[in-house]
Amino acid sequence: MAAGAGKCFLVTGPPGVGKTTLIMRVLESLKASNPSLKVQGFYTGEIRQGGQRVGFEVVTLDDRRAPLASINASSPESYRWPTVGRYKVDVASFEAIALPELQVRADTDLFVIDEVGKMELFSSSFFPAVLRILESNIPVLASIPAPKSGRDIPAVARLRNHPGATIFTLSPGNRDSLKDNIYYQLTDAVSKH
Repeated sequence: MAAGAGKCFLVTGPPGVGKTTLIMRVLESLKASNPSLKVQGFYTGEIRQGGQRVGFEVVTLDDRRAPLASINASSPESYRWPTVGRYKVDVASFEAIALPELQVRADTDLFVIDEVGKMELFSSSFFPAVLRILESNIPVLASIPAPKSGRDIPAVARLRNHPGATIFTLSPGNRDSLKDNIYYQLTDAVSKH
């Protein structure tokens, strides 16, 4: 069965608008109101040096971390890694930590996936794992990038157009109201799961 209406919550918006922050705030509220909630997934965080962003890391919800992408990658194998802008994407590192978090388990109440973006999609196993989650009917809270120059990444377009998807477009002016809106809709979806 595919994710039903109200089971796939997608947060979108321009880079730096606060998608990850919003998702983590919603998750904190959900866990505070339901401490036994079983959540799986990951988020991506910036790696900074001297006030400059030099990369990204993937972080599981139990705080395990691994590199996702870096401008400083200089190992022999990194020369073969795919790039996004000036960042070299460490697909193997991403897969080692993120893919186990995306395994569907019967006792999971919610999946958090931040983000379904260009870097993560270099993993050929990532999007099939996301689709398996959607088919499981377990609620999903995920972030997706805003279309660039009016064009979506094909996998992102597929999520955006999924029949069970609800899209929340984040802006600096609607952060608080969106947090509450997503929280209440997710609370309802998790209780029906």
